[in-house]
Amino acid sequence: MDIQFGRRLTVEEYFDLPPTSRPMELVHGVVREPPAPFYPHQAVVTRSSTLLYSHVQQRRLGHVCVAPVDVVLNRESALVVQPDILFVTRERQHIITTRVWGAPDLTVEVLSAGTASRDRTVKLGWYRQYGVRECWLVDVNARAIEVVNLAASSRVWYRGDEAIHSVVLPEWLASPDFILAVD
Repeated sequence: MDIQFGRRLTVEEYFDLPPTSRPMELVHGVVREPPAPFYPHQAVVTRSSTLLYSHVQQRRLGHVCVAPVDVVLNRESALVVQPDILFVTRERQHIITTRVWGAPDLTVEVLSAGTASRDRTVKLGWYRQYGVRECWLVDVNARAIEVVNLAASSRVWYRGDEAIHSVVLPEWLASPDFILAVD
């Protein structure tokens, strides 16, 4: 099936599209295909996901995955997103099949000039509405990470070598400097 821009798709029609490694989301039936991220963005995604994966695997906490992977937040409203990184606890691994059917416990969005505003507002709103517990907004330019506890509606900025505190990953000790230390 070719993407027919302007035509609304169901979740099933979206899933019938040819596989792609490009970022693509279904927003209330409309396919959104932003441009591919730049190298600095992907370098931070790689470092962050590697650190998260190692932390989660050592403690057998659940599953970490990087985009592109479809996260179906609402099948009826045809809302499918692709967070840069996601984590699902072992207790909730049943939501993972060929896709993630429901809200991950943690999402990580690495902000870029083209996505920062949307990630901080629209996407964060969806994550809150559909039950994501925590979202990390990684601001490469500010060299900071904003941890948003979506259940408690609290936000804390972390900079430098200050250890990030996470409700979802309470044993996490990495700092923004460590996470953002990309070659």
